[in-house]
Amino acid sequence: MASRSSFNFNILVVLLVIAATACGRTAVRASEKEFLADQVMVFDNDPHATESDDHIMTNREGASGGHGAGGGGCGCN
Repeated sequence: MASRSSFNFNILVVLLVIAATACGRTAVRASEKEFLADQVMVFDNDPHATESDDHIMTNREGASGGHGAGGGGCGCN
């Protein structure tokens, strides 16, 4: 009986390893990058309103940056 349960466990482990390695793509192919640059992937619908909000936040907080570029207004970077 112990042999049968260890065999089932080994099969389960092998299936889990196969499933885990089959899903692990780390790179995006060049042919797929056009879909990532689609307008649907942009979070803000109105870029002018976003720019205005960023300008207001910069004036209110006294700092700028933090949107993908280095640097800031406080000098703590």
